[in-house]
Amino acid sequence: MPLPRSSGVILHPTALPGPYGIGELGEHAERWIDFLAEAGQRVWQVMPLGPTGYGDSPYQSFSSFAGNPYLISLERLRVAGWLDAAELEGPGELEGPAFDDSRVDYGNVIEFKLKWLTRAAERFLGAASDEARAEFEAFRARHGDWLEDYALFMALKEEQGGGAWDGWPPPLRDRDSAALGEARIRLADAIVRQQLWQHWFDQQWARLRAHATDKGVGIVGDLPIFVAYDSADTWANRELFFLDERGAPTVVAGVPPDYFSATGQRWGNPLYRWKRLAQTGFAWWLERIRHTLRFVDVMRVDHFRGFAAYWEIPVSEPTAERGRWVKGPGQAFFDAVRDGLGELPIIAEDLGVITPDVEQLRDDNGLPGMKVLQFAFAGGADDPYLPHNYQHNCVVYTGTHDNDTTTGWYAQAPEVERDFVRRYLARSDDNVAWELWRLASASVADTAVAPLQDLLGLGSEARMNTPGVAAGNWTWRFSWDGLPYWLAPQLREMAELYGRLPGSGQVDTPYRQSVTIGEVED
Repeated sequence: MPLPRSSGVILHPTALPGPYGIGELGEHAERWIDFLAEAGQRVWQVMPLGPTGYGDSPYQSFSSFAGNPYLISLERLRVAGWLDAAELEGPGELEGPAFDDSRVDYGNVIEFKLKWLTRAAERFLGAASDEARAEFEAFRARHGDWLEDYALFMALKEEQGGGAWDGWPPPLRDRDSAALGEARIRLADAIVRQQLWQHWFDQQWARLRAHATDKGVGIVGDLPIFVAYDSADTWANRELFFLDERGAPTVVAGVPPDYFSATGQRWGNPLYRWKRLAQTGFAWWLERIRHTLRFVDVMRVDHFRGFAAYWEIPVSEPTAERGRWVKGPGQAFFDAVRDGLGELPIIAEDLGVITPDVEQLRDDNGLPGMKVLQFAFAGGADDPYLPHNYQHNCVVYTGTHDNDTTTGWYAQAPEVERDFVRRYLARSDDNVAWELWRLASASVADTAVAPLQDLLGLGSEARMNTPGVAAGNWTWRFSWDGLPYWLAPQLREMAELYGRLPGSGQVDTPYRQSVTIGEVED
C-alpha cells in the first residue's frame, strides 16, 4: 500500500525527557507530538512497545501483545488518584536514585518504576470506583486471549526469581493444567497487578495516539518477525515453534555475515513451524497484526526477508556463520493477511541479504521497502540506495536505530566513501547529517525519516543500538534544552520545500486512508 509523501523522525518513547529516568506516555510525549506537528513532520516512528527482557532490547520482549509498563506515566497515575502529589513532588522516597537525564539506567529505573507501579496498583484495587473497576474488567474481558497467559507468565517469572521459563519446575514449564490452576490461586495478586498495568498502558497510549491524530501525526510502529524465546508468546504456544520435548529450541534465528558483523548475528529467537501455522490460516499471526494496529497507523515489519527465506542456525552453533536458508511462508502468508484483515499499511524492512524472491514478494504485495543513505556510498552510481535509483514506493532513512549516527558514521567512513558523499552532494560536509536529510527529503521516496540524533548532528555517543553487542544499548535520551530553537522551523521549511507537508485534500493522519481501521481496533 503506497504511503503519502511525508517526512518524520525516529524516536523511541524511552528516549523522551522526564523526571523518572525513562521516557513516559505523559506530558512530554504529547509535547513531542506537538513539536513534530510544528515542524511539519507527519510521521513518528517508534520501536516495538512491548515489555523489555534480555539486554533491555525492544526486540526481545516478554510479549508481542503487551505494552511496556516502564513507560506508564507516574504523573498520569497521580492525576487519576493512584499516587499522592506529595510522593511525586518530594522530597521523599519517590525521588529514588539520581537519574541521568541523558541515559536510561535500566537497573535503577526498573526497580524504581516497579515499586511505584505496585503501590499505585494496590491503591486502585483497594479504592477504585465502580466505574473504574468496570473499565478494568471490560479490558480484561476484551483481551483475555493473550492477557491471561501474559499475566500468569510474568507472575511466575517473578516467583521464579526472573529465570527463563525453560528453567521452571517441569509442571510449570510444560503448562500442566493442575499446576497452572494452583499458580493462578497462589499468585492471584501478582496476576491482577500485571493485568492492571496493561490496562493503564493501554489507556495512556490510546490518549497519546488520539493526540497524534488530532495533530496530523501518524505513528509508524515496528513488528519484529520473530518473538523472544523467554516470552509468553513462546511459553503459551510451544506447538508453533521448533522446540524439543523440554521446550528448548533446536534451531534459532539470525542472519549470516553482513554489513554489521563478520560472524553474522545469532539472535537466538525460536523459529516458527510455518506449516503448522498455515494449517490454522496463520491465525496467531493475524491476531498479532490486528493487535499491533490498535497502537500504530503503519507497521514496519522487521526482517521482512524472513517471509521469503530465513537463516536457520543449529542451536549448538555459537555464531551465525554456519546455518542454512530455509523457505518461508511466502505469498500464502500475505494472502491470508489480506483475506483476514484487508489491505494494510506495511513497510517491508528489506535490508541485508536481499535476493530476487524477496524483492518479488515485496513488490507483488505493493509494499514500500527501505533505503538507508549510509549504505549508499560504498559502491558506484548503480547502488540501489542512491536516491537517483529510487522509485516512489519506498521509505528513505538517513540511518536507522541499528546504524551509528550519521555524524559518527561519516567520521569513521573510509575516505573513498567520504569523497563520494561530497561529490554526490556537491556541498560542504560541515554538517553531513543535515545534508543527508536534505538529500532524503528531496528524493522521490514517498516517505523520508531520520533519527532525531541525526537532525541534531550528534556523534557516536548518541547511537541507539549496536547489533551483536549485548549490553549498553537502548539508553540514549534527549532533553528539551538540547533541541535548538531553529530545528522546528528548519524542518518545516525542508518539508515545505520538498512537498512533504499535508497537501490539499489529504487527511490529517497520513496513514489511515484506505485502511479499514474499524476492523482492527476495539
